[in-house]
Amino acid sequence: MHQDFDIYKIILMLVPLIFSVTAHEVAHGYAAYRMGDSTAKLAGRLTLNPLKHLDFMGSFLLPAMLKFMGSPIIFGYAKPVPVNFAALRNYRKGTIIVASAGVLTNLAIAVVSGILFQYLVQYEESFHDPRIIAIISDVNYMLYYSVIINSVLAVFNLIPIPPLDGSRILSMFLPAPMRIQYARIERYGMIIIIVFLFTGIIDKIIRYFTMPIVSFLLGINIF
Repeated sequence: MHQDFDIYKIILMLVPLIFSVTAHEVAHGYAAYRMGDSTAKLAGRLTLNPLKHLDFMGSFLLPAMLKFMGSPIIFGYAKPVPVNFAALRNYRKGTIIVASAGVLTNLAIAVVSGILFQYLVQYEESFHDPRIIAIISDVNYMLYYSVIINSVLAVFNLIPIPPLDGSRILSMFLPAPMRIQYARIERYGMIIIIVFLFTGIIDKIIRYFTMPIVSFLLGINIF
């Protein structure tokens, strides 16, 4: 058992995680809606109500296990928002926009969280009331993990393994015959991702790209 296991801290960590995976899916659905596909809207998925998006395994159990095991990489996922790519007004442009929307949303949240984190750290010592200090400490903890979680989500989803967002973006730049062959990998996509997770390949990829992003946004080197 990891000695830093703390149920209260796990709950605080889950707050930005739940918000981030929810925002990621809503961004996909909203982008699709603006590009002509109302599937997500009709399914009631264009809402920030997390109950419409959460997946028990991906939104709670997986991140809690990672935290419990002391992993520096914390991430999760929500139920994919339904998108009918064939209904998009411009299939190629629409697919790129819809696939990119979740990643760009996570990056935006990471940037805002980093700015707020550094601001509160800078002025934290100016407060003397223990209650205010305790609140700021909890907020900073959530902002800290918000930067990490959103950076990891952005990088993870850009990995070009179907059905991750990166694969949809990449496929739009491939010739039609190659695109068809590439799409067939999706049936094995989750198996490939799980294998890469257990072998540490995805961890190395995420660390390589997120280390400079997270360190810059937080103003500290956490790895």
